[in-house]
Amino acid sequence: MASTAELEKIVSQVRRDIVRMVHAVNSGHPGGSLGCTEYLVALYFETLKHNSANFSMNGIGEDLFFLSNGHISPVFYSVLAHSGYFPVKELATFRKLNTRLQGHPTTHEHLEGVRIASGSLGQGLSVAIGAALAKKLNNDKNIVYTLHGDGELQEGQIWEAAMYAAAKKVDNIISTVDMNGQQIDGSTDQVLPMGSLRAKFEAFGWDVLDLEKGNDIASVVATLNKAKEHTGKGKPVMILMKTEMGHGVDFMMGSHKWHGVAPNDEQLAQALNQNPETLGDY
Repeated sequence: MASTAELEKIVSQVRRDIVRMVHAVNSGHPGGSLGCTEYLVALYFETLKHNSANFSMNGIGEDLFFLSNGHISPVFYSVLAHSGYFPVKELATFRKLNTRLQGHPTTHEHLEGVRIASGSLGQGLSVAIGAALAKKLNNDKNIVYTLHGDGELQEGQIWEAAMYAAAKKVDNIISTVDMNGQQIDGSTDQVLPMGSLRAKFEAFGWDVLDLEKGNDIASVVATLNKAKEHTGKGKPVMILMKTEMGHGVDFMMGSHKWHGVAPNDEQLAQALNQNPETLGDY
């Protein structure tokens, strides 16, 4: 098990990777990526039972993770690389011609660690439920994890899947919603208010946990561990995780304007100064 200090060092490096990748091609989504860094690091370096050395699409005998809000690919790619799925130096090819690291994760490039294409929002929960049911049929006791944006919950397919998971007692899935309150056109309350997500998921038959400090690595690890204790009890599990868009880079924090905008040279230097190099830049 990694210590909190060790995990925080990985978080700092991943944040460096995110801003450098997006800056290099003047394209990508830094805001949500930065906000979810603690979650992905906690998941892959502490919680998830996975085998990066022998990746397989079916994932039998492993926990599985599905990134539904695929536009935060920078954080996903960085964590996968540092977890050993592919060389860290490949991060330098992000969004370039003929790269495996497309702006939204895809499967036809056969990138290790990626099991679904997730450019279209709203679909990840449905896929994950299918994978969770497959594990039950195979008597595979491992868990399926998913991550979603709060704005993504404005997609109707999410709620069809949520209803199905509870009705079929898919209790080997732990989903997380990144509640940063921001989406591409403004705050979620301005675009389409969703009311109480806890009340909604509970009404749909889910077991709901609150994670108030989604940008505190120790809190994320503790909540993921607690969520595991809730599996196998007849209900799917939902974590409502409060984060800050752009966390870790002061001029990006809390603003929807950094949903899909790359930093310029001066802003990149400022962002890197706030996040020390810990594992070596690619």
